[in-house]
Amino acid sequence: MNQKHSYKSLSKAIEDLQRQGFTENLNFCDRGLENKGKSCVYPAGDILVKAFYRFEGKTNPGDNTILYAIETADGHKGLLVDAYGAYSGHIPPEIVQKLRINR
Repeated sequence: MNQKHSYKSLSKAIEDLQRQGFTENLNFCDRGLENKGKSCVYPAGDILVKAFYRFEGKTNPGDNTILYAIETADGHKGLLVDAYGAYSGHIPPEIVQKLRINR
């Protein structure tokens, strides 16, 4: 994973990444990452995290979010917003491992 730019806000990052072709909206589901627009689900082996960006809430440091720019095995590019709650849900462990940020 890499982080090429820094952004002042989540909305600015989303706007810029969409201009770069990351136009699909990805969401967590019990089988992996879902792309409702394409009616498909991607398991961990079918995703590559191209970049990620962390944001902290200005008024509440507990309001943390990570934005992932993801490319799928079938060539689609999309964004996944994680408000730090995904790791407590019914997300496949392979997806959690794939999204883990190593420092």
